[in-house]
Order: sequence, then structure tokens, then C-alpha cells
Amino acid sequence: MKENQKIEVTGLSSGDDLRQDNHLENQVMEGHKAGFVNIVGNPNVGKSTLMNDLVGERVSIITQKAQTTRHRIMGIVNTPEYQIVFSDTPGVLKPKYKLQESMLEFSEGALTDADVLIYVTDVVEDPEKNKDFLDRVAQEKVPVLLVINKIDLVKNQEDLNQIVDKWHERLPKAEIFPTSALEHFNVQNLKNRIVSLLPVSAPFFGKDALTDKPARFFVTEIIREKLLLMYDKEIPYSTEVIVEKFDEKEGAIHIMAVIYVERDSQKGIIIGKGGEKIKKVGMEARKDIEKFFGKKIFLETFVKVEKDWRNRENKLREFGYKE
Repeated sequence: MKENQKIEVTGLSSGDDLRQDNHLENQVMEGHKAGFVNIVGNPNVGKSTLMNDLVGERVSIITQKAQTTRHRIMGIVNTPEYQIVFSDTPGVLKPKYKLQESMLEFSEGALTDADVLIYVTDVVEDPEKNKDFLDRVAQEKVPVLLVINKIDLVKNQEDLNQIVDKWHERLPKAEIFPTSALEHFNVQNLKNRIVSLLPVSAPFFGKDALTDKPARFFVTEIIREKLLLMYDKEIPYSTEVIVEKFDEKEGAIHIMAVIYVERDSQKGIIIGKGGEKIKKVGMEARKDIEKFFGKKIFLETFVKVEKDWRNRENKLREFGYKE
């Protein structure tokens, strides 16, 4: 995170409500542009990697596992001429439990308040996957930019042309951008096109804001990323992280985080023999949290059981997945 850059914006939400806020109109140059650019698509196509590249900061966590992103996360890009409010969203999937229903709601909500919609796919995905959601994208009245990601995996130009043609048939009104977010290929051209499509508007957030999320949120995401990287099968998907203490002082932050699991057996796996595994999670998370905040971090982690939390409305509300 850049020095002195704000990571929290309070008193505002997202979408049309933000468009009612005009208190920044007199603080920007004439002809200033601003708008909401929402990134949607199926799991594991590189939405978060693209988001981070477009924002220029590590706002979303990234792993190779599906369902890494659970929330709708905003990343804000500011210049004197424009403000882009990007939204990263969970991958579109058919829900198997209430947490996934909430994740799908975040993705579907991104279709309702965009000035520009980015649909991300990759070079191996079937265009008919999650057909119903894609049909809704095809009916959008706002500009749709179709990003075909991971083109570094394509062997030759002819194969890429076939992929582009296939997607053009599926989304004929969309502008297509073959990219490799990992290699930063064609991302700047995509960003230039986004800027050209933004409406003239005052900014919706302060010009030094990076995101709408509070500092605690990024602590929980970094810890959850380590859980996804270090554990297999259902374990990381059954976990949730809550920061119970965030005590910031000059040069240091004291953090106490609780990792929730659904069963006693999962608690034992997370902790590991002699606490070895949970200690490693804490060490790896602390390194990244220190990089993010640029301060010394003192991190304590605990593991608690909250049975079947992914299917309990009250817990999903408490954990920030429902209003």
C-alpha cells in the first residue's frame, strides 16, 4: 500500500447510492470522469489478478483455488482526470450452501450498477459454462469488455483467433481484449479503453482512497489466503477469519485474529501437531500484513469451532456476507 494512502471510506456503500453524493464536485477539474467498472466471470479465470494489475496494488488475494474471492472488493484508481472504481467479485457458480448463495448475490449485484462491465474468461473455458449468467451479460446495455485471459498459454495465433471468434459469436456486442494479466500483456490498452468509456462525473470517493474496505478486512483476507495455500480439500473452504483486536500505535499494530471452522476435527488439522501448522500460518500472514501496512505487526491467532456456519444466516450476517 502506498504511503499515506487511505484504505477505508466510511459513510458510503456502492452503486446508485454513491451517485447521490455530490460533495466532491467542486474539488475536481472540469470534465473529470468517474465510474464503476465491475469485473465478473467464472472461478479461476484470473479476475483478481486482473483487478490487482489494473489498480496497481494488491487489493484482492490470489490463489490457484476456486472460490478464493468471497466478497465484492473495490479498488479505486485516481488521477487528476478520472476516478475508476473497480469491483472484483466472486466467481459465478451454482450454490451448494448459503455462503455460496451470498457470493453469487455479490456477482449478480455487479450487473446492476456498472458503468462498464468486464467479463473475464480464459483460453480454455467453455463459453456455455454458467449459461444463464452469461445470457444476462449479453443483455447488458452498458459497454461490455470481454477479457480473454491467460493467452500466454496459447500455442499460436491461429488458435487464439479461433478462441476470439468463438467468444465473438457468444457475446457479439462486447469488445474483446486478449490479455495475460500475469504477464501484464494488453492490460494497459484495456485500461485506456475503460477510461475512454467513463462518464463525465465528480469522483465518488476521496481522491486518495484505495478501497471501500476497512483495514481489518485486509488482515482477514491475508490470513485466509494462507489457509487456502497451506491446507487441502474442504479445510480452507470451511474457515472464516475475524479480527477481534486491531490496536494501531506508532510504528506497530497489535492484531488478534480468530479462525473459525465448522468441526472439531478441522480445528485439530488447522492447529497441527504441537501447534506447528497454525504457527506457520501466523508467520506467513504476518510477513504480508507487514508489507501491506508498512509497520511492525504483532499477530495472535486462535481457532474456534462454529458448527455449520456456512449455512447459518445469523453467522453469515455476523461475518459480513449479508446485510
